Amino acid sequence: MKQKNYKSSWIILSLLFLSTTWAIGQESSVSGTVLDETDLPLPGVTVMVKGTTKGVITDLDGKYSISVPQGGVLTFSFIGFDLIEREVGNQSVIDVKMQSNTSDLDEVVVIGYGTAKKRDITGAVSTVKNDVLKNENPNSVQDILRGNAAGLNVGLNTDAKGGGSLEVRGRTSLNAGNSPLLVVDGAIYYGQLADINPNDIETLEVLKDASAAAVFGAKAASGVILINTKRGKEGKSRININSNIGMGTNSRFPEVYGPEGFLTFREEVQKSSFAGGGFGEHQFSDPRNLPSNISMDQWLAYDGSSGDPVTVWLQRLNLQPAEIENYFNGQSVDWYDRVFQAGFRQDHTVSLSGSKDDFKYFWSLGYLNNQGVVVGDEFKTFRSRVNLEGKVNKFLTVGMNTQFANRDESQVPVGWGAIRTLSPWGSEFNEDGTLKWRPNDEASGGKHPSYDRTYIDRVQREFTINSTLYAAIDLPFGFSFRTNFTPRFEFYERYNHESAAHVEWAERGGNASRRQRKVYNWQIDNILTWQKIFAEKHDFNVTMLANAEQYQSWDNTMSNNGFQPHDRLGFSKIDAGINPLISSHDQYSTGDALMGRLIYSYDGKYSTTMSIRRDGYSAFGQLNPRATFYSAALGWLFSDEDFVSLDWLDYGKLRFSWGSNGNRDIGRYDALSDLATGKYFYQRPNGELYLVNQLYVNRMENPRLRWERTEAFNIGLDFSILQNKIDGTIEAYTMSTTDLLVQRNLPDILGFNWVYDNLGEVQNRGLELTLTSRNMDRSNFSWTTTGNFQLNRNVIKSLYGDLDENGNELNDFENQWFIGQAIDRIWHYKTDGIWQSHEAAEAAEYGVRPGDYKVIDVDGDGRFTNADRQFQGYTQPRFRWSLRNDFRVYKNFEVGVMMYSYWGHMGSFNQMKNRDGFLDRTNSYVTPYWTEENPNNEWARLNSSEGGASGFNVYRMRSFIRLENISISYSVPKSRLEKMKIENLRIYGNVRNVGVYAPNWGFWDPENSGPVPRLFTLGIDLTL
Repeated sequence: MKQKNYKSSWIILSLLFLSTTWAIGQESSVSGTVLDETDLPLPGVTVMVKGTTKGVITDLDGKYSISVPQGGVLTFSFIGFDLIEREVGNQSVIDVKMQSNTSDLDEVVVIGYGTAKKRDITGAVSTVKNDVLKNENPNSVQDILRGNAAGLNVGLNTDAKGGGSLEVRGRTSLNAGNSPLLVVDGAIYYGQLADINPNDIETLEVLKDASAAAVFGAKAASGVILINTKRGKEGKSRININSNIGMGTNSRFPEVYGPEGFLTFREEVQKSSFAGGGFGEHQFSDPRNLPSNISMDQWLAYDGSSGDPVTVWLQRLNLQPAEIENYFNGQSVDWYDRVFQAGFRQDHTVSLSGSKDDFKYFWSLGYLNNQGVVVGDEFKTFRSRVNLEGKVNKFLTVGMNTQFANRDESQVPVGWGAIRTLSPWGSEFNEDGTLKWRPNDEASGGKHPSYDRTYIDRVQREFTINSTLYAAIDLPFGFSFRTNFTPRFEFYERYNHESAAHVEWAERGGNASRRQRKVYNWQIDNILTWQKIFAEKHDFNVTMLANAEQYQSWDNTMSNNGFQPHDRLGFSKIDAGINPLISSHDQYSTGDALMGRLIYSYDGKYSTTMSIRRDGYSAFGQLNPRATFYSAALGWLFSDEDFVSLDWLDYGKLRFSWGSNGNRDIGRYDALSDLATGKYFYQRPNGELYLVNQLYVNRMENPRLRWERTEAFNIGLDFSILQNKIDGTIEAYTMSTTDLLVQRNLPDILGFNWVYDNLGEVQNRGLELTLTSRNMDRSNFSWTTTGNFQLNRNVIKSLYGDLDENGNELNDFENQWFIGQAIDRIWHYKTDGIWQSHEAAEAAEYGVRPGDYKVIDVDGDGRFTNADRQFQGYTQPRFRWSLRNDFRVYKNFEVGVMMYSYWGHMGSFNQMKNRDGFLDRTNSYVTPYWTEENPNNEWARLNSSEGGASGFNVYRMRSFIRLENISISYSVPKSRLEKMKIENLRIYGNVRNVGVYAPNWGFWDPENSGPVPRLFTLGIDLTL
């Protein structure tokens, strides 16, 4: 259809400009090609010399040729596209890529259970187009979203699988889940995001306010993410191949002591272990480097030692015999190389799409195989999608969106944390060449990081099918009806065998387990829509929904040990053990909903949205299985008013919304009592023991348990200024969550530890800003900048309603929830530097000595209790921002740079205590430490003491700025591809996690306190 419109426009405009020829002064000939945003030729574009009536139009191939006077400027215009101006200068060829301007107001945006024009949207909606990130090679849906939607927080998973948690506008619940609801192609999605191939995604919409999300009711209180996958486009069939390979390396690693540094470190550990001295001069020093005033006999006499002095020295440093032997043999181990690796990565997707004779199709097949930076960490998945849609006749359309995925998560990664523990003088192997369980033959010295995985045989796979089958009927008078049936199947299997050849597992005769889980859930959406325009000004869009859903799972687990005569067949012969255990855990739940929504627009300037939804869910108490949620919103396109005449304002829209949403993210049986079974030994009068089955009530019921409810207000401003040079959105919101789903602790006298109940209130307030600036747009260079800023503040307004003697509501000290404070507020003992040598007497009063942390005794009673705890900061960032710069250079090169920042939050940095484990028997990270000769006020002495303040934390700011991505691509010119019948060929490369700046955090990565890979990728995108 789009191509037909182009041709019609070309014919009309050809007649208008058929005889147009002008000459103004000295002229030169300029030619070129005009393309649309999808790189298709754009016929019928008006190309004019600015300030004159001279012009031509592009032909069927988008080509033009025109004579231009010296110093002339060309303008390119076409209905539905932005006007473009180009200075000619000395150029003889000017190629142009035009951008559709329908995205400003008339672009159709996907919303809940339907679509609407952007000019009619009244809620807070952020759109992310996957095409913008095509050069960044996102491996997961989270990679697409991270830093690209204000108000959405994306966690960072750094294993081979990747991904991360999702949170919209802060934490709104205390115990219930806070993750947003996922909707794929219009149907609620309960699967894993890892099953969705990012290459299959067209756009993502983040519904952030109550009005936009209210139509989904269930769990919509935490926001909604709409994922829209690709469809077949009009025209010929296209085959697309997107293939890339890459490498992941460890980007940030705190150094551990090497062979020589380890011995120096142990010397300092021994010195620090003796309070106030108590050891001889240079007692722990290498005897080969003793000063002239200390004889060898004196040195040996410190502890009555005899024999080889070097051996004595190593024994004083508490080295084990195996370490001493390796020292004399000069054999050391770099455990870092045994734990971390350069992980190979590959991601390949092939797709076939097209549309012909009212039939659209899209099929893709993808294979992903990632190795992590930790040895043994690997993730594999096959993913396929089939989207079909056929128009049976003028009024009936049927279709299917089906997604298949097969994940292999059988990996057994090594224990990378062992690098801090293991001695560089330990032994990797036994004499027979097998891995040595304890490299230095001492339990506290750590276990070989690869030992366990050598004796583990594991298979863990999951196969999922998610499908939506639909039929849509166009009815008279603007009505349409659509039915979606969405079945989902999940088949999970996990087989695990821990061999009896393992030193620790030998006494149990090996362990084996098998688990199979099958999940089947379905939902039906019946949607009636009415769209009608009256008198060309009154635009009505009504949506009504009837929904039903069911979930059912079957989960079986069996385990055994003590295999006879051996366990070599592992889980394949699990019945050969002597201690079989069998368990099952089946679940069932149902839900339903009714929803109605009206979107009304008057004259394209004034719009309102109103909705009501009633939800039911079987997990709530029998007295409150259902709840009703409302929303209303207003929008005013004030830039279209006659009295608004501002040359710099292109577009301006004010929005206001209110609504209430629910959260049902709890266990399916948390409102009910349950009967648990078990076994115990019963003794007969004759002393004989035998097993007896028991049956008991395990949980207290709460028939009044009801929906958690979030009420929210949002005000927003959308704008575009300076001829679309700058556009953006400003959002301000406040949300109040009541009837919080919490586990309330119960007194022991009741016989139950807790019960789920509706208590308390949490309030969230925030501000979001999105700006896009088109800094430069020339024929050979363009530069666009997009920035997001967000901040969120939450506060606990109420908890359990329990009052003290003064009528003030009591806090929850166990969970560290406080009235009037944020959920993430830190409440702990506070440190005030390090006790110095001149403060020894005062430090002794608290059971510590110089070099230990000085913990503030608030009430001065010499003890550390809750009265000494203080509010110190927050564990969640106080604000977040991201910045993206995209460049197009010489038409065919694209460069993108993206960074993001979390700022103002704190985290525990207890490595500064220098007491991690048994330092006299292990290795350590290379960090500063306090000594009398080299004191400081931040880092404690080695083997420091906590005294009476046991368990205190040392907090440091975790603020950081991450250079997340640098990408570059080259698109081969169309003229070179035509002869090979290739439509598009793009070569791209990128680097993810280029670097991180964290001024107050000098340990592992500040975002996850562990290894984060730096990823290098090179790929090709080919369309035939």
